[in-house]
Order: sequence, then C-alpha cells, then structure tokens
Amino acid sequence: MGKQFRHRVGLWLGLLTLAAGLFVFYELSSKAQSSQLRVDGEQLRSHLQTLANERHTNTALACTRTYLTQQLQSYGYEPISQAFGVGDSAGINLSVVRPGMQTPEQKILVGAHYDSVAGSPGADDNASAVATVLEIARLFADYPTDKTLQVVLFDQEELQPAGAGLLGSNAFVNDAANLNGLTGAVILEMLGYACYEAGCQTYPPGLGDEGLPNQGDFIGVIGDAEHPDLLAVFSTEAENTADTQIPTAIKAVTLPVPIGVLPLMPDLFRSDHVPFWLNAIGAVMVTDTANFRNPNYHRDSDTVETLDLTFLEQTANYVVERLSGLLANS
Repeated sequence: MGKQFRHRVGLWLGLLTLAAGLFVFYELSSKAQSSQLRVDGEQLRSHLQTLANERHTNTALACTRTYLTQQLQSYGYEPISQAFGVGDSAGINLSVVRPGMQTPEQKILVGAHYDSVAGSPGADDNASAVATVLEIARLFADYPTDKTLQVVLFDQEELQPAGAGLLGSNAFVNDAANLNGLTGAVILEMLGYACYEAGCQTYPPGLGDEGLPNQGDFIGVIGDAEHPDLLAVFSTEAENTADTQIPTAIKAVTLPVPIGVLPLMPDLFRSDHVPFWLNAIGAVMVTDTANFRNPNYHRDSDTVETLDLTFLEQTANYVVERLSGLLANS
C-alpha cells in the first residue's frame, strides 16, 4: 500500500512539474512572440528617407512601386498588382496576403496610399504611413494570427486633374473579389507630425473643439458609426487612466462618424477609408489630423526633417498592437 501511494505521489508530482513547465513555456513563448511585434525604428526611418521624394509623375510612381515590391518580396510575400484607370487617372495598387491560422476566411486589411501631390516630397503625406505599412508587413510575415492579414498600398489617392481622388481605393472595393471575407479595414493617413504648443491643434468646421486637445500630441482615429466595435479597438481612454499599470505610450482620440454627415463635414471623408464605408465595410482612418495640425501639408516643406520620428514610432507600434488584436479571434 505504501509503495503504491509513493508511486501515485510521484506520478502526480511529475504531472504537476510537466504542467508547470508547459505553463512557463507558454508564458515565455507568448512574451517572445509579443516582443517580435515591435517596430524597428531604424527600418522605419530608412523607409521614410527613401520614400520622401515627390511621388506624382509616372516615373516617380514606378520607382516607388519597385521599392515597395522589393521590400515586400524580401519579407517573403508575392505582391499582386491591380491596374486601373486610363490616362491621368491610371494607377496600380499593390497588395499581399498573409493567411490566418484558425479562420483564414476572415480578413483584416491595413492600407495606405503611396502617391503624393505634385511639388511635395510627401514625408508625412503619406510616406510616414507607407513606412509603417512596410513595417507591419515585415512583422506579421511569420507571426501566426487567427485571421488573414491583407496589406494594400493604394495609388492615386490625391486629387487628379479631373478633380477626383481616392481612385486606387475605389478601384479596389469595386472588385467584388477583394471584399470576400473582409471584416474590417485600417487605413493609415499621415502619422508623423506632432506639435506641443497650446492652440497648434485645430479641427474641421462643424466638429468643434469642446473637450478636445488643443495640442497635437495624440493620434486621431475616425470610424464609421455603423461599426462601433472596430473603432473601440483603437481607444486608449481606459488604458491611460490612473488605475492602469502600463499606460499606452500614445494617446488616441477616437470619433464615430455617421455616413450621413458627408455634406456637412467633408473633411472627414478625404481618404481611402471612405470607399469602404460606402460599401458597408467597417473601416477606421488613423491620422495625425493632416492640415489641422501639420502646416507643411501639401507643400514642398513636407520633409522628413519636419517630422517627430519618436511620435511616428510610437504611433506605428500602437497600430501594430491594435492590428494584432483585430487579427485574433475574440
């Protein structure tokens, strides 16, 4: 009887040791995976320096696409090109897909436009966002997620001679195959400018500024009011309270937008999130608020030297964190 008892005790101790070991392994593995999802600041700056040149002419856009394609291929992707339009309205979107492990039929898109206006290097608009998208593509290339990640770089977002913008994103959503399984889109639009003087942050007419920061030290996120759960993922309000042990490095101001306010507040409908909204796809736009903060908007002074690279890196890591959550099954 004593021998059997000792045998059972030994067996249970062995099982407990194994369980503890597996728990420790899981914890270390989770922490190791989490540490992988950190933006490389030097990579971000390198992309930014390369991309911050006028990207408006056919030649400049072709050179930009070559760089983007080479970078994506170096991460193990096979970029897909989507040509659209004719003449001055012609362009080419680039996209890659990293399948999910558990529910690959569900897809989250992250995107940014890579063109600039004529006469501007477009460091903030929109090289800052494109550099972030490249870092996202690199980080998630071998990082397992439940859902599928699609990365899209849109062409011809800026105003064209005919007066129409958002051409690349409209072409993307007009292809029904691109919307199969798409459960949400995260559009990045100018992420690298911050200002810290009182009154340096302004807001679109009609929005007002009551209760909103008057310094540009936050990232703005707008989402369609029909998909509040998507916008809620980007909120930092609870995380930056006094009760939070580890506050988010950057503060976000989120704003739900009803589609019906388009005629009244057109400034909220100026980027590539809009075609998704109009096709009933939940989407958010993450932005430093563009011309409502950055005085270099659409000017030749929109250079790397005017950006706050620490702010950009914090914003990029914030997007990576939120995207990781969106790609996990709840």
